[in-house]
Amino acid sequence: MERFLLEVPGIERKEEAIAFIREFYDYHSEINGTGGLYRYLENYEGWLQKLSEDEGREPTEEKVPARTYFLVRTSDRRIVGMINIRLALNEKLRKYGGNIGYSIRPTERGNGYNKINLYLGLKVCNRYGIDSVLLDADLENPASWKTMEALGGERIREYYDAENARCTVVDYRIDVKKALREHPEFEKYCL
Repeated sequence: MERFLLEVPGIERKEEAIAFIREFYDYHSEINGTGGLYRYLENYEGWLQKLSEDEGREPTEEKVPARTYFLVRTSDRRIVGMINIRLALNEKLRKYGGNIGYSIRPTERGNGYNKINLYLGLKVCNRYGIDSVLLDADLENPASWKTMEALGGERIREYYDAENARCTVVDYRIDVKKALREHPEFEKYCL
């Protein structure tokens, strides 16, 4: 049985993190939940500095405090996913984006890893006192919204987003404590 943990990004993961993002480009896949890593491929150290600033940030209408993690498989220490957790929401994130963005690298999809990723992310939210999280996904990305539903996500809205996604988007709300209480089956995958 594979086990996973959320790891705070560090300098020792520079080459692996860049390879993680490059895989998305190789597979022509959308990049989500990486705390903007794709914009820092030539300045990984700058990205680490940004993450440090994000963590202690005061919420504004432009930026909010956030934590970004690598999802690491413990058997081979491979980065298989990432998750970005916004610890507060501004008006823009309430309308689009929500509290959590996540991704699994293209070559690791279809294994149920994103459910573990989200479960671990909900544990982080719980530690920060976040009782309810908002998430969204493109309607044409059932893998993402089925992940939300697997952890008790309630679809609260479906709409065409002409401004950001330029597609139909589905919004979900997850009661954090309820999801953790009702889905202990994910604990066996967590380190």
